[in-house]
Amino acid sequence: MTKGILLIVVTAGLFYCKQGVRSKLDAVNKETISTVKNVQNDDKDIYTKYEYIDPAGKRIKIQNGFPRGGVKYTNPDGKVCGYAVFWTRIINETDNSLELKIDPPINSYEISNFPSKYFRILVPTDTMTIDKFPLFLYGLKDIKSFLDNNNHKQPSFKRTINSNESSGFYFLMLVLTEEATGATRTELNLKGQDLFYKISRYSITKPITLIDEIEIKCGSINLKNLRVIK
Repeated sequence: MTKGILLIVVTAGLFYCKQGVRSKLDAVNKETISTVKNVQNDDKDIYTKYEYIDPAGKRIKIQNGFPRGGVKYTNPDGKVCGYAVFWTRIINETDNSLELKIDPPINSYEISNFPSKYFRILVPTDTMTIDKFPLFLYGLKDIKSFLDNNNHKQPSFKRTINSNESSGFYFLMLVLTEEATGATRTELNLKGQDLFYKISRYSITKPITLIDEIEIKCGSINLKNLRVIK
């Protein structure tokens, strides 16, 4: 992790917008929600992790974390929204450089139990490093300025992850509501050469139930013939 962590930061009104509620939301039945992880792990800071193997037996690893957030954002039109920050790390253990392209659609997505409330994904180009991990919002700075200037632009960036290195970046998912719409978890995964970002919302009261899920194609890599390790 000394060479950077792939960080996916999602700014979203899928979370409480008032800062005082942040720690409560982040802690909502974390242990219970972990039972639906795709891959079990013993690191309390990792929500899910995936491993892929190439024909030479070398691996690509993707690790997805839990949210930080609970802060509100007021857009230039005076609309108050909410956002939260997630992280994901990609580790390249293969013998080849990994060319990573992140370009989620500019679409807005309706929140199923909040008609006429939408979220969309944005991608800052900041690099996340391990020293930022303990910081509020994983150390992402100037979020208001970024959102003011990029809310209606096509998100896109490219990055190279060399052999035996890792890299980090942020995603922002902006939602047009201050209301709490559920405990949200996100994860990046790979299908062939395509990257997908899955967003899952759970109830915040017991019994914990899945409200809905959406999976968005958000980019690609250059490496072929990777096989997921179950």
